[in-house]
Amino acid sequence: MIIAGKPCTPAPGASCGELLRQALSGKTFKSCMAARADGVLLDLAVPAPAGAEHLEPVTADSPEGLEILRHSASHVLARAVRRLFPQAGVSIGPAIDKGFYYDFDVPRPFTPEDFPALEAEMRRTVEQAVPFVRREIPKEDALRFFADRGDTYKTEIIESLDADTVSLYDLGGFVDLCRGPHLPHAGFIRAFTLLSVAGAYWRGDEHNKMLSRIYGTAFAREEDLKQHLFRLEEAKRRDHRKLGRELDLFDFHEDAAPGMVFWHPKGMLLRVILEDFLRKEHLKRGYELVQAPQLLRRELWEKSGHYDNYRENMYFTEIEGDAYAVKPMNCLGHMLIYGKKARSYRELPARFMELGVVHRHEMSGVLHGLLRVRQFTQDDAHIICRPDQLKDEIIGVITWVRDIFTLFGFSYKLGVATRPEKYIGTPEAWERATAALIGALEHLDLAYTLYEGDGAFYGPKIDCRVTDSLDREWQCSTIQCDFTLPERFDLAYTGADGEKHRPVMVHRAVLGSLERFIGILTEHGAGAFPVWLAPEQARILTVTDRHDAFARSVQQRLRAAGIRAEVDLRNEKLGYKVRAAQVEKVPFILVTGDKELEAGEVNLRLRGGETVGSKSLEDAAALILAESDAPFKQGGMNYRFS
Repeated sequence: MIIAGKPCTPAPGASCGELLRQALSGKTFKSCMAARADGVLLDLAVPAPAGAEHLEPVTADSPEGLEILRHSASHVLARAVRRLFPQAGVSIGPAIDKGFYYDFDVPRPFTPEDFPALEAEMRRTVEQAVPFVRREIPKEDALRFFADRGDTYKTEIIESLDADTVSLYDLGGFVDLCRGPHLPHAGFIRAFTLLSVAGAYWRGDEHNKMLSRIYGTAFAREEDLKQHLFRLEEAKRRDHRKLGRELDLFDFHEDAAPGMVFWHPKGMLLRVILEDFLRKEHLKRGYELVQAPQLLRRELWEKSGHYDNYRENMYFTEIEGDAYAVKPMNCLGHMLIYGKKARSYRELPARFMELGVVHRHEMSGVLHGLLRVRQFTQDDAHIICRPDQLKDEIIGVITWVRDIFTLFGFSYKLGVATRPEKYIGTPEAWERATAALIGALEHLDLAYTLYEGDGAFYGPKIDCRVTDSLDREWQCSTIQCDFTLPERFDLAYTGADGEKHRPVMVHRAVLGSLERFIGILTEHGAGAFPVWLAPEQARILTVTDRHDAFARSVQQRLRAAGIRAEVDLRNEKLGYKVRAAQVEKVPFILVTGDKELEAGEVNLRLRGGETVGSKSLEDAAALILAESDAPFKQGGMNYRFS
């Protein structure tokens, strides 16, 4: 066996911890919290698997180690809850991205006011370095054990398991059902905090009881925790829902239309600018603009497989006895447009683009501002092409995705999501589609991650996850390869041989949901949009009312130059108006006073507080336009809203 990179002959029955202790220095071993044997994570106390070839330490510096640390912290939280609230029912407590949670059945939901007492109890467990003790027992014994304690949530989980034995972890008398692995003892959890509370249905089913969820986080080092808490506070400051109201962009009326956005004039203008940009960029790339109806007969969704595989996310209605569905995506309409006439191989690829409004049934508990809505608009397109064109079409979309996120200042990661459990089509078609996506990525020499089983039910996909200024990842672009729906809808083209052939379809969205993207972009820049996209690019301020006429003339000349300019003629102090413009993230602030009026100039300031100084109106306009055009010059693009 190779232990921590060193050849070794382990003693029979030796634990993973004993073997790693022999192979590592004392200081290195102290940071070891679990083991990895041939890729399988194990507790240090369990015997090393017979026949294992490699045994490696797992520390908190690794993603696996951090997950184990956080999962163990959730057990420490549950122990604290049981000690302070003995009647609390415990359900599940997994590690999640950036933290952990645990769901409890309590008469009174937890509040943040409960946190000081809970954290103090958790610290006692940590300071005492209470060990995690694993034991495996027969399933029937585990059922009796938890039934005797009244832990009905645990018994329900155990009954659903297809196993003869289950593993339990004892943390100072608090026994939990868990696969593990866990830390050797709670003393590893040095930096932790509880964050928030929420309601959560048992097993995510709205028909089940609502439980009280406590969220927390844990890190190996205190400085990592402090940095994370700083980012959380910064995220609150940048919350797009808060900024949407402050900047008068959009709002929500949950009593009227839950999960649907009301766009105010400034927000709608921002959307229109973005949509205009997308339409022009699509036209440059050979796409044709189309639009399909919002309602399609249910039979079409049955034919496509959406009814069997996606109907829980769809809305249905009836018109004169016929069943219809509100479209959750645009692909069916685009296929109907393609199939309306005979196509030659010379006409392909056909690229149909629609800024399509779609509706998806989301549970009220997961709705979240612009990021999770029930009605949204996609920059949706479908490329119907010959199989020999497929690779080039996928490459073209990938390079466009790369360029557009560079334009907006996002870094990104790519992943390939493969066939899920529920799918349509043949395994052979899925293999061809997956190979096409991977082949395009490898042709461009781009790194990617495999997301096993995360594909759409009709085909695998490339997902693009962008990283914002707070180092958060967001799912945006998607490129899906589909051999199955063209078959189901009998799409065809006439080949050079005069025979009918089956095309392949690429479903793709570059930004994805415009609502979601605007929400991400709002938080990314804390409401300071790129100059080209800002609904108000310049604001002219007056010192007194005798400057009003000049300010109006400045506004007219800026607008004539293609700059979105407003004036602030309020009878307020200049400092107040400057501050208001900065708070509202207006990129350029033009002050007009006596000096400027006499010289025919403006005093130019920036939203960040910098003062440029006096400029002629021509120079000020040129500067604003240059800043607006700059991102496109760098990316080799050319765009100006008109």
